[in-house]
Amino acid sequence: MGPEKRWLFTLFSSAFLSLLFLLVYSISAFSSSKQFPSIIYHGTHYPPAFAYYISGGRGDKDRILRLLLAVYHPRNRYLLHLGAEASDEERMRLVGAVNAVPAIRSFGNVDVIGMPSRLTYMGSSNLAAVLRAAAILLRMDAGWTWFVSLSATDYPLITQDDLAHVFSCVSRDLNFIDHTSELGWKESQRIQPIVVDPGIYLARRSQIFHATEKRPTPDGFKLFTGSPWVILSRSFLEFCILGWDNLPRTLLMYFNNVVLSEESYFHSVICNAPEFKNTTVNSDLRYMVWDNPPKMEPHFLNTSDYDLMVQSGVAFARQFRRDDPVLDKVDEKILKRGHKRAAPGAWCTGRRTWWMDPCSQWGDVNVVKPGPQAKKFEETIKNLLDEWNSQMNQCK
Repeated sequence: MGPEKRWLFTLFSSAFLSLLFLLVYSISAFSSSKQFPSIIYHGTHYPPAFAYYISGGRGDKDRILRLLLAVYHPRNRYLLHLGAEASDEERMRLVGAVNAVPAIRSFGNVDVIGMPSRLTYMGSSNLAAVLRAAAILLRMDAGWTWFVSLSATDYPLITQDDLAHVFSCVSRDLNFIDHTSELGWKESQRIQPIVVDPGIYLARRSQIFHATEKRPTPDGFKLFTGSPWVILSRSFLEFCILGWDNLPRTLLMYFNNVVLSEESYFHSVICNAPEFKNTTVNSDLRYMVWDNPPKMEPHFLNTSDYDLMVQSGVAFARQFRRDDPVLDKVDEKILKRGHKRAAPGAWCTGRRTWWMDPCSQWGDVNVVKPGPQAKKFEETIKNLLDEWNSQMNQCK
């Protein structure tokens, strides 16, 4: 190769390498997240924010992460709880996976409980864990409006933009809690038996045990029961946690020895408190299918349930088996969520490509853009509020 050819080869090689470097740099810069989060505003002129408590047990790390990404929004606050039966290694891997999400790392609105509670099936330790979560969320963030409890087996049927958009028209002191005073068979099988939850005082896992005698149904307050899955207002939880009235503590002492106290505690407190009994909307906003006769847990949902779920017009559904194909269908058709990515909303400004997460870049997080499912959800809320306004479903 002559001197002129060597010179041309060197020139073209340098130009090609420079162009390649510029292309790689551009892609890297374009796909990187914003260094600073946008300012989050709270108040009546802005969309409401939600505090999510998401709980699970051993082996639920991936399910909790998937659920978190499905309900994630920078305006919200999240508290994740892997029960004491899960290993510290699994808990740390959950922390690592959460921190690997650019938006979560930047906004810092997700926490994992480091000292987990020991939960006993059907025992009051589950209620204690929910109250603890509410207390943590109240202390850590002053901006959220409603508290939402979810388990690792739940999944959303609407986007967070849908939820915030519809709830923007809802009075912020309302509580969505399925409740009734018609105890039926629960009076003799849930309320009157005296049980003890070893999870309150034992370090090892155990089951509740029953006392030999039963106690009469209380007449000092009226009992209510219903779904343990709730959407509660901040003001009501402040009443329960910081209580200026002794009612929440009195009922907590009683429900410590009640089977499945999660199904009755909040329901009884809110319906016996004069300042809150007219704030109850009688729905948990969940889609569930029960076996006939009903078992302890609802039917596992699958792709055959998809159409009815979509048409139900509610916010969440339960319960699902791990990585059931119907979850992929919800991701694709409703949430528009990519694998291991947050469900996009109006706050996400990045391009949607196979190599780039649209939520690795963001704009104004105080703006929401509802999707098609919001119309069905809005209709559901309107019907529920019509019943609430007519006093048909409040604490009766």
